[in-house]
Amino acid sequence: MSNLIARFVKDESGATAIEYGLIAALIALAIMVGASQLGGALNAKFVAIAGAVNTGTAP
Repeated sequence: MSNLIARFVKDESGATAIEYGLIAALIALAIMVGASQLGGALNAKFVAIAGAVNTGTAP
């Protein structure tokens, strides 16, 4: 029984999978935040362009 526990304590494959999962989650979070920021900036620019087109002035 103690041999089984010792093997379980030394096994690091689960820790590696968890680390890769955390890295993937952080990358996904960074992509979502970046896409949100880019989307907001694009929306503001298109609103400004639409306003300029409607009023006939340069943005």
